[in-house]
Amino acid sequence: MATIDLQKKSVKIVLEKKNLVKVTARVGLVLDITGSMRNLYKNGTVQKVVERILAIASQFDDDGLLDVWVYDNEFSRLKPVSERDFEGYVDRIILEDELVHKFGRNDEPPVMKDVLKKYLEEDQSKDPAYLVFINDGGCKKSIKPIIESSAKHPLFWQFVGIGNGNFDFLKKLDTMEGRIVDNANFLHIADIDKISDEQLYNSLLNEFPSWLSEAKQMGIVPIEKEEQETSRESEPKKQGFWGKLFGR
Repeated sequence: MATIDLQKKSVKIVLEKKNLVKVTARVGLVLDITGSMRNLYKNGTVQKVVERILAIASQFDDDGLLDVWVYDNEFSRLKPVSERDFEGYVDRIILEDELVHKFGRNDEPPVMKDVLKKYLEEDQSKDPAYLVFINDGGCKKSIKPIIESSAKHPLFWQFVGIGNGNFDFLKKLDTMEGRIVDNANFLHIADIDKISDEQLYNSLLNEFPSWLSEAKQMGIVPIEKEEQETSRESEPKKQGFWGKLFGR
């Protein structure tokens, strides 16, 4: 069985555990491509990350596409990746393309604004967007107002810190105040190559279900017709006078 098929199987197990099997969502991946990430691009680690997140997109997204961005002090919105063309994606689409700026310093706000532009303006949808944001430390605090203002939209930010950089700001995402819902989570993985697929997917999808539930309650994400009917069926029926009198 191909690696991507094994990863899809692991994702499916996690989705079943978290009651997310029927969820449809658009999936995006934002990759840090600053100078300190150079070795991870060269040794194939980032390619593996792309493949592992693609497995989530294949289960969540109707078209199975994973949207991809890279950023340093500039950013590039790349060609989406699919199961048909994921092999060698990082080499072909990122490393060998001279137009993709790479290995500079970090500047997160511009790429985050482009993510919002795509999902909230260019490709509007009733389906929520689930964003995995890879960073190896030193994320700018100026992303705070972007996260705050995007809380009213159907978009969840899952930040992943890799390596042993400074993640002090990202660790405070869960306690950030002034948002209608908690729309961001931080996960630290020292060595992403050493974590198993099931562990990775369990961690990546740990807070997404609670955000999704809260976002539906707040009207940020529409409630599907099936869910409305199930909710009505589970509501206790009101008893009439004679029912109350005779305990029926």
